[in-house]
Amino acid sequence: MNLTQTAYGTWSGGRYMHFGEVLEEERYRECIRVAYESGIRTFVTADVYGQGRADQALGKALSGYPRDSYCLVGMVGHDMDQERQGSAGYPRFTNPQFRSPAGYRDFLRKACEASLKNCQTDHFDLVMLHNPDEAGYVHEDVWKGMSALKQEGLSERLGIAPGPANGFTLDLLHVFENFGEVIDWAMVILNPLEPWPGQHVLSSAQANGIDLLTRVVDYGGLFHGDMKPGHEFRPGDHRSYRPDGWIERGWEKMQQMKPIAEKYDLSMIQFASAWNLSQDPVKCVVPTVIQEAGENAVPIENKIRDYAALPEDFRFTAEEVEQIRVIGDNTGCMSLKGASVRHEGPCERPDEWPMRNELLVLADQYDLTREW
Repeated sequence: MNLTQTAYGTWSGGRYMHFGEVLEEERYRECIRVAYESGIRTFVTADVYGQGRADQALGKALSGYPRDSYCLVGMVGHDMDQERQGSAGYPRFTNPQFRSPAGYRDFLRKACEASLKNCQTDHFDLVMLHNPDEAGYVHEDVWKGMSALKQEGLSERLGIAPGPANGFTLDLLHVFENFGEVIDWAMVILNPLEPWPGQHVLSSAQANGIDLLTRVVDYGGLFHGDMKPGHEFRPGDHRSYRPDGWIERGWEKMQQMKPIAEKYDLSMIQFASAWNLSQDPVKCVVPTVIQEAGENAVPIENKIRDYAALPEDFRFTAEEVEQIRVIGDNTGCMSLKGASVRHEGPCERPDEWPMRNELLVLADQYDLTREW
C-alpha cells in the first residue's frame, strides 16, 4: 500500500518527542486508533523514538486492523547500540568509529528487522534513511544497503528523511540527483509559514520521480488553532528552541491567510495541509499533533479528526498557492544545515560538514543563493 494524503506520526502526543503535554500510554495508543477510525491510513514511526517503544506502541495500537488496510512507514539510521551523545542523540550508523562501509548493509538489515518486530509485522511499505550524516547523502554503499532492504522484501519502497531540523536542502538535492533511481519518497519540512527552503527541492523531486511526505505542516502547532500569542511552553518542550516572537509573527501572517481558508470552509490545519498537497510532488502530509496545556486547549483527538477530514480532492489553484507563499515567505530566516561554507575543517556536530563545489553548482541550478 502506498502512502495516503494524510498520515499520523508517532512523535505526536508528547510521549517520545517532547511537544506539549505527555500523554499516558493508553491515551497515546488510543490516538493512533482515532487516526485510523477517522480515515487516516498512513502511519510513520522511527526506531529511535523511545528506543523502540514508539514502534511497539504503534504495533500494539494497530494490531486489531488488517495489515493490508494501512501503510506503514519506518525510519532507521541511528546506532542505538552505541552511547547516546547528549543533545546530538545516538550516532549515525555511518560513523567511522563504529563500522566501515562494508558493514552498512548488515546494520540496515538488523535495524529494519528489529523495528519490524516491534511493529508486529514482517514488512514496511516504506522505510526511510533517518537523519543521515554526510555519508548518508553521498556514499554509494549506504544506498546499496538501503536497496537490499527492498530486494529482501523488508520494504516495498525506499526513502530519505533529513533532520532533525530544517535546512538540509543542498544535500537533499544532491541525493535526489545522484540516487533518485532508488528513492521513492523523501520527507521535508514545508508549510505556509515555512515555504523556504523546502520549496527549492520540489522541482528536483518531481524530475527524479520522488514523492514528498511533508512534516511540520502545523508550524509548531500554530495551525491547529489553540496556541495563541503569549503561549507558555512546559519545560523541555522542543518548540522552546525557536526564536522569540515566532508565535506572534506567525499568528499575524495566519490572519492574512484566514480569508482564503474561510472561502473554502477549511480549518487552518486543513488549509495548511491543502497548501502543501497543492504542489507537485507533495503527496502526503503528517502534522505533529499536540495536546497543549490549559483549560482552552483543544483535545488532541479532535485535532486528529480535524486534519483527517481534509477533502480528498481539494487543491488550491497555482495562483492561490503563490499568494499564500508570498504571505508566509520566510526566506533567509535561518542558515542552511548540512554542507556549508561555515565549516572548513573538522565539524563537531552531526548536522554540519564542509561545502563541496558540486553542491554550489546545485545551489545555482535551484536558485538557492550562495549567501545561505
